[in-house]
Amino acid sequence: MEKPLYPSPYMRITQGYMMGTHQDSYAIDDAGSDSGIDFIVAPFTGVIKKIYVGDANEVWLESSDAVIYPDGTVDYMTMMFAHDNDISNLFVGKVINRGERFYEEGTKGNASGNHVHMECGRGKFTGSGWHKNRAGYWSINNGKNPTECLWIDDSIKVLNSYGYTFKKIEEDVVFADTSVIEEPVKEEHTDADINEKDNNDTINKDTNAKVKPKLIFTCKSDDIYAIELKAGQKLYLE
Repeated sequence: MEKPLYPSPYMRITQGYMMGTHQDSYAIDDAGSDSGIDFIVAPFTGVIKKIYVGDANEVWLESSDAVIYPDGTVDYMTMMFAHDNDISNLFVGKVINRGERFYEEGTKGNASGNHVHMECGRGKFTGSGWHKNRAGYWSINNGKNPTECLWIDDSIKVLNSYGYTFKKIEEDVVFADTSVIEEPVKEEHTDADINEKDNNDTINKDTNAKVKPKLIFTCKSDDIYAIELKAGQKLYLE
């Protein structure tokens, strides 16, 4: 299950949500590394559900599966992007992989200076994709605070977060080689060895002593993990 990543490699937010032309919406503007045109990547693997060229070349991208939100929500996500000057390479139904370049900053529509306008919506694409809010601006349906939708990691250079705090994706856990976990080697035992084992078993039962299992991994947080095993390997969990 994917964690939606902030879609610009350079975070430089120039207008926040609930202000100016973003009143009554959770829209934010990002101008990238400088005044030029930077690319935008897909925050998750998704499919283009709508393209509107009559205004600012708005594009709606819906996640192909449910994603993990930084606030703990597990649901589909839809994002809307605006102001790319040329989207002739995009079409409804096109699948975009997470991290793939698919959009750019621009000035198409009501924009001064190259930037991308982005909005997050919880759930799948619904209706026309947007609605006119109380301030008279068009906003994505089911809008949600971007800090509760998007993650960051070390690949994103934060130039200006606008005072917002985005949760960081921790580094992937590297598992030790599970081939070291093997079946005990069978050994031949004498009658004396067997008697000694029986005595030790009696002591262990009397003292409630238990053989401590070998620690192979400690889960730091609730999440989804994967372990790759080879044929013949065995995994023991406490």
